[in-house]
Amino acid sequence: MPKRSPRSAIGVAVALGLASGAALAAGDLSRQAPIEITVDLGSPGKHEFTPRQLRLETGKLYKLVLRNGSSDPHYFTSHAFSQMVFTRKVQVTQQQSGKPVTLAEFKGAIREIEVYPGQSAEWWLVPIAAGRASDLRCDIKTADGKSHAELGMLGEIIIE
Repeated sequence: MPKRSPRSAIGVAVALGLASGAALAAGDLSRQAPIEITVDLGSPGKHEFTPRQLRLETGKLYKLVLRNGSSDPHYFTSHAFSQMVFTRKVQVTQQQSGKPVTLAEFKGAIREIEVYPGQSAEWWLVPIAAGRASDLRCDIKTADGKSHAELGMLGEIIIE
C-alpha cells in the first residue's frame, strides 16, 4: 500500500466528508415532497377502510390523510405499524372556506388516531422498517356491543 502524506490523507478525508454530506442532503426529509395517500374511514352505513391495504416504502415521506365521511367516529389503530414508522407530525385539519386549515399538531410516537364524523387528520410519517402490519383496525363499539373491526373495519399495511 502506498504511503500517503498527512496532507493528502486530510485531503482524502475532506473529499469523503463532502461526498457523504452531499449524500445526506439528498435524503433531507424537509426537502422531500410528501407522497399523499388518502384513507377513507368508513362511509355512510359501512364500517371499512378504503383502501383496505396500504403499500409504503422505507425512507420516503408520506402524508397519510385519514378522512371520516361517515356519521360515526373511527379509530385508525395499528400497534405494529406505529413501531415501523417515524412520525414527523400529525395535524388535525378542518375545511374553512374550501381550504384545509390546521387546528392542532402533534409530534412523537403515535399508536392510534381517532377521527370524528366529517373530519380529517394528516399523519406525516417515514417508514423506517420493512414488514407487514396486519393489525389495522377500528375498535369503536356500536350500540349492540360489536366493534367496528368485527363489522369489517380491518386492514393491512405493507412496508417494503
